[in-house]
Amino acid sequence: MRGDLVRKLAARCLSVGLAVLAFVVVALTGATGWGLALAVAALAAAAAEQRVRPGADLVAETTLIAAAVLVGYARRLDDGFDLALAATALVLLGLVLLVGPLRTAGNLEIRAANLPVRTWTPLIAGQLGTALLGLLAVVAVAAALALTAVVALAASLLVGAGAGAVALDLARRRFRPASGGNPVARALRRHQPEFLLHFSAPPGSEYQVTMWLPYLERIGRPFLVMVREPEFLAPIAAATSAPVVYCPTLRTMDEALVPSLRTAFYVNHGAKNSHCIRFTQLTHVQLHHGDSDKAPSANPVSGIFDRIFVAGPAAIDRYARAGVQIPAEKFVVVGRPQVESIQVRPEPAVGLAQPTVLYTPTWTGHHADADYCSLPVAEALLRRLLARGATVILRAHPYTTQNPASARQLGRLTELLVADRSRTGRPHVVGAAARELSLTECVNRSDALISDVSGVISDYLYSGKPYAVTDMGDEGERFTENFPLAASGYVLRRDMSNADEVLTALLDTDPLAEARWATRRRYLGDFPAESYAEAFLTAARRELASTDHSTERSAQLTPLA
Repeated sequence: MRGDLVRKLAARCLSVGLAVLAFVVVALTGATGWGLALAVAALAAAAAEQRVRPGADLVAETTLIAAAVLVGYARRLDDGFDLALAATALVLLGLVLLVGPLRTAGNLEIRAANLPVRTWTPLIAGQLGTALLGLLAVVAVAAALALTAVVALAASLLVGAGAGAVALDLARRRFRPASGGNPVARALRRHQPEFLLHFSAPPGSEYQVTMWLPYLERIGRPFLVMVREPEFLAPIAAATSAPVVYCPTLRTMDEALVPSLRTAFYVNHGAKNSHCIRFTQLTHVQLHHGDSDKAPSANPVSGIFDRIFVAGPAAIDRYARAGVQIPAEKFVVVGRPQVESIQVRPEPAVGLAQPTVLYTPTWTGHHADADYCSLPVAEALLRRLLARGATVILRAHPYTTQNPASARQLGRLTELLVADRSRTGRPHVVGAAARELSLTECVNRSDALISDVSGVISDYLYSGKPYAVTDMGDEGERFTENFPLAASGYVLRRDMSNADEVLTALLDTDPLAEARWATRRRYLGDFPAESYAEAFLTAARRELASTDHSTERSAQLTPLA
């Protein structure tokens, strides 16, 4: 997260700094050409800031840039008062002041994908900021070429007309809504979804949803995905044929939650989940997006759900061990359907020659008590693996680059493996190539795993192959008490002082092979391999069937006040 903050701050400083410099150069010096060039550079910086900070308020930058461009334009023309230029200035000022509020209003409107409706107005409202930057660039070029101000006025009026149309339509939507609901609500009523997946999370978290989409589709009932942040609409819609609806407000949720819905699924403990849980007519089911011994996996917030689908009995024990009291009837053991395609190797890993090792460092977490990241000490570990002739698949957590220190550490490890690949020909997999592989493909390609405390270990456990876990808190004997899954693996100390001993056990002797099978049943359930995912599908269908939606009930879902 710190890296993300640094990028945002740098983008902000660059765009503001260039805008101020452009205005000062044009207003206080005679270097009009240089001032206009700086204005164009400031526009490029502002566009970059929009990508880094979606929805950023750029009023200060655009005001300064517009002022610089208009002053430079007046100097270029040098014809005294120009009515067309004055009109251009008024239109530009209006756009600078209106673009932000219009974008905000557009972001408060419901949007949808994979439905036979088109919500053009909110989409156009979201692009008005980019249109304004483009318009200022056009005016700057016209100024640099000393074109007649009529050119700038025409371009400004064109963008202004579009903004005006957007404003009128947004006002109509708000104050004179269409009878029978908006087009998205009408389309959803025709679709008749029986359940929804509610999702809210930080940027880059869409994997939490995409891992579940194939199994939600296999339930065989119509459903929708409700996202609460706009950046998730496109990537999630591309991963499913089901409707994906962006609901930024409680009002838009009221519109999207149509009467046919029976059940709501969730994949995390996002704060906005409470917005959906208030609809008491729905059965609310927590799925989670992984199974691990991390502290967040025993979050007391789980207690607010009607059902908690867990991979195995170990997850239930985890809550009890953390002192979280949840009634036993809320838990349903369904396995971890995402592992069904993982190839199982029943024999122990003894004397592996030229093994392939999957290394999956996790990220630093939001807080220190959830920092299990081994990247700071990983270089020594990888060098020992290379000395044993191992091929390494380095697959870091998607959030790794949000921390500058972790990004640098990951970069050094990548360079180390790329250099070894060039020297020895061993096909190490790193960077984008590793991210293009699914976790299942990584597991199937590897002979053993080295991981931090994370859900990857639970998934890998299904394969029957050996794994090592890093003890980054230097907890010693208490480590396996706090993280029981590590007891069936080989524990690496933070200082890597036992690395050679652990690697021998992991790749040569594998004394814990038998213990892993008992742990596998406890963590992943005891279901037949040929129909493993059916446990989840059956449980989900049971929830849909058991939900009472008789005709006596209200024709519209009603939230708890």
